[in-house]
Amino acid sequence: MKTVTMIVPCFNEAEVIPLFYQEVSKVLGRCKNYSFKLLFVDDGSSDATLEILRAMAERTSSVKYISFSRNFGKEAAMLAGMRYADTEYVGIIDADLQHSPELIPHMLNALDIEGYDVAAARRTDRAGESKLRSFLSSRFYSVVNKTSDININDNSFDYRIMKRKVVDAILSLPEHVRFSKGIFSWVGFNIKWFEHGNIERAAGETKWSLKALLKYAFDGILGFTTAPLRLPFWAGLFTLIVSVMLFVYGIVRLVVENAFDPTYSMLLSAILFVGGLTFVFIGILGEYIARSYVEIKARPVFIVSETNMDKDAQDAPGFDEAQQEQE
Repeated sequence: MKTVTMIVPCFNEAEVIPLFYQEVSKVLGRCKNYSFKLLFVDDGSSDATLEILRAMAERTSSVKYISFSRNFGKEAAMLAGMRYADTEYVGIIDADLQHSPELIPHMLNALDIEGYDVAAARRTDRAGESKLRSFLSSRFYSVVNKTSDININDNSFDYRIMKRKVVDAILSLPEHVRFSKGIFSWVGFNIKWFEHGNIERAAGETKWSLKALLKYAFDGILGFTTAPLRLPFWAGLFTLIVSVMLFVYGIVRLVVENAFDPTYSMLLSAILFVGGLTFVFIGILGEYIARSYVEIKARPVFIVSETNMDKDAQDAPGFDEAQQEQE
């Protein structure tokens, strides 16, 4: 019997967790050839998420949880889940039911029967998403794919199931500021994509503000492309050529026509432009230096405040028994 851990990142998901567990346990109960663990990672929630997880874990031995000391972000939650998971297969699924649990049996079939290393979901549409968010998302992935040596599917979800060797490869990457979609693509392996439409949250509100999405995109650009570091050279070369041309043109007009030429004003503007551009690129360099500073400090990506991973409630029912009780 193959063992599977499904990692479920949670941040203030008290409203939806009971419904999520009900829906996902129905699906897992039908997968008779697999032994499942649901590993909930509480990312420093301020609502009743942890209390609900404790109660679920007491009733069902297959439910595990990790609780952070504060909010570290979804990237940290996924990393923690992968570090704690000790099964042959490891999956990631959101708690808000925007990831359909019905895909899990098909994903497992792709790994077991078809021989793929990864089974992952990608959206077929962006229904319900704002035009601004869709535009920014597509532009972000276009920039990353054109300026780096990886190709990230711009419609991919974090929703996936991976074989142990894939998870080990991901965990071998030591960076602290993580962009998992880029890491998933970077490690490679044979992947099968499953089409998945956009689904509204079952309850609660999205935790992804525009500010959070922009920060996420910025982390992805800095983490997987060095193209911004090359911009100063080309921009500097271009502005240098333009400045020299303007200077020569101004001198020629002054000598030939013996009159003041407004080109000098243009030249001054060019100098100011170059100065401003210089500060912009110094800022870009500063971001990369700051990223190096964070990596050198080597602080932990997350801190665990509480977990039940080391204690198994042997007398608590598993998924099959729990489902029978619900029925």
